[in-house]
Amino acid sequence: MAGVSLRDRAIRLLARREYARAELERRLLARGGERSDVRAVVSQLEADGLLSDARYARALVARRGGSFSRARIVEELKAAGLSRDEIEGAVAEADLDDAAALRALWQRRFGRVPVDERDKARQVRFLQSRGFALSAILKLLRGPGRGQS
Repeated sequence: MAGVSLRDRAIRLLARREYARAELERRLLARGGERSDVRAVVSQLEADGLLSDARYARALVARRGGSFSRARIVEELKAAGLSRDEIEGAVAEADLDDAAALRALWQRRFGRVPVDERDKARQVRFLQSRGFALSAILKLLRGPGRGQS
């Protein structure tokens, strides 16, 4: 990409998906940009409305909402460098329900009660990797109605 300006690189990245400010800065720095130049370009993109941490947060929450727990989504947003206010706003706007997301994800992925302990362990590991609490997972997997009470 010789000859491509830093702003053009940033716009190409943003054309694919939303980025958090800190995440975009890291990507541009990794591609050889000078820190002061990168900060200036990112600030200009933000001023032009092409980059928004709040929009990034809403997009991530919408994308992850039905497949990850609220806690896991919040951790991902924190890792992206978003402020607490932006995180709380995006999560509150989405009105995430962990119990419903857990049931829906389990139904989509497995759809049947584990046949043995090995299968149960596999299901539990998968659901825990998505950030759901072990107690909620075990409640879902046991008994009539699989925890839907």
